Amino acid sequence: MRAIIIDDERLARKELNNLLENYPEIEIVDQAVNADEALEKIIQLDPDLIFLDIQMPGKTGFELLEELEKVPKVIFTTAYDEFAIKAFDVNALDYLLKPIQEERLKDAITKVLAVQASALAERAQEGVSEIKQQLGMNDQVFVKDGDRCWFISLKEIRLFESDGNYIKVYFNNVKPMIHKSLNALDEKLDERSFFRASRKHIINLSWIETIETWFNGGLLVQLKGGEKVEVSRRQAARFKEKMSL
Repeated sequence: MRAIIIDDERLARKELNNLLENYPEIEIVDQAVNADEALEKIIQLDPDLIFLDIQMPGKTGFELLEELEKVPKVIFTTAYDEFAIKAFDVNALDYLLKPIQEERLKDAITKVLAVQASALAERAQEGVSEIKQQLGMNDQVFVKDGDRCWFISLKEIRLFESDGNYIKVYFNNVKPMIHKSLNALDEKLDERSFFRASRKHIINLSWIETIETWFNGGLLVQLKGGEKVEVSRRQAARFKEKMSL
């Protein structure tokens, strides 16, 4: 598993790098001292995992994650107090409290390797290549809305809805907003799994429950979450072909 350490403190990077020498499964391919440098290296190197400091000069670790289209596995390294850390636990974000304890690092690495092995097994079953430009169903994105944040797999997102300069992301029982254009997102999503129903909506095909004819030659799709989405007449022919209707 290829990893990048992101921390503005040189001694913290060195300490973590030394601890990770005990884990041959983790290959440190680079380090970064701030969010901007990290963004360039993540895009260039496409790591499987990042060790990410939360508070850094300039942008925070959270702001870095919001700029990424595809988010690697993340282990936070943080000096936050216990109260703040509990908030991360609620959203299933893994963390290491500084100074890093070897036993805690071992637990985090074990968890991440297990998640990676599961994802690779799913991709093998689906015949998905590791080398791809588009975002697949097993890729995860980072969504932050106010004080709440989530790492969410694309297969769990049933609908993207354009709302001005933002996109509303529908998953579980929430629909937080991200600052991104629907056109840019559409170019990155795998068309085998997602469909641009209209100028306003992209639907996850695996979440479709029912399809019925609608006005002016369009279609009405109901998702398993209860949302109803109109497929425009322009897109209806493509949709019927894709769904073999």
